Amino acid sequence: MSEELTDEVEAINSIYGEGCLAQSGDDPNVYILTPPEESASLRIKFPANYPQEPPLTGDHGKRGDAARELEMFREAVGSVYEPGMVCLFDAIEELKRRLEEHAELEQLRQEEEAAAAAAAAATPEVVDEPSRESQVQDPMAIAMSIQEPPWVISDPFVELKSVFVARSAHVSSTAEAEGFLQHLLATDKKVRIASHNITAWRIKGPNNTSFQDCNDDGETAAGGRLLHLMQLMDIWDCMVIVTRWYGGHKLGPRRFALINQAARDAFVKAGFVSEPPTGKKKASGK
Repeated sequence: MSEELTDEVEAINSIYGEGCLAQSGDDPNVYILTPPEESASLRIKFPANYPQEPPLTGDHGKRGDAARELEMFREAVGSVYEPGMVCLFDAIEELKRRLEEHAELEQLRQEEEAAAAAAAAATPEVVDEPSRESQVQDPMAIAMSIQEPPWVISDPFVELKSVFVARSAHVSSTAEAEGFLQHLLATDKKVRIASHNITAWRIKGPNNTSFQDCNDDGETAAGGRLLHLMQLMDIWDCMVIVTRWYGGHKLGPRRFALINQAARDAFVKAGFVSEPPTGKKKASGK
């Protein structure tokens, strides 16, 4: 067993708990990985010259959820492995991210099915009025009926594998802003399953009224900072959505700067402000 593998086994077990990565049988290069918070275990064989070659996974006879997790882990290894670099920690974190995305999609599917069933049960049967519209409408169907919003998209900003992309659009009412958000979530799967979709808008209404609002979508305090940026830049009749895909590494307060940079880039590209675009931020780290 190589020194790199010995160190990696020790590190994985210290991070995720003793027994997360345990040797299997008499072959010193075969291990059983039990990913954190997951019940299915994976059989991994490390080549003699690992990490010059990637680890291999077995258990081809698995079915159902176990087979899906195995395939996700293979994809995770393929996406993070670099020759000469140990990869198991990054592969486990990538697997966790993929499983979370799958769980979110499954939850969304179940919620849509439940909403459709509830709507069907709540809608009274109409006998002599076949042209009458249902009193309960599917929110996704409403979103799909909206014309494609005039999004202007920023360059992607990448740091430690986290990706930030902003979309801005001209809006004239809060209902239009809500509709644009729902249309984006309904029509763009990649955005829908992202870690966060942070929103803010400012709208001038009739008779000197104004409307402004924001939503963190789980990224604490990010919505308020985004709205504050719009206030500082004196931007009106505009909405912005900053999408973040978490890369497995915590960025701390740095994430707020990246969110605002992406939003500013979208504002400039859309012509809401007249200043040079910030440009694409190069990725740092692996």
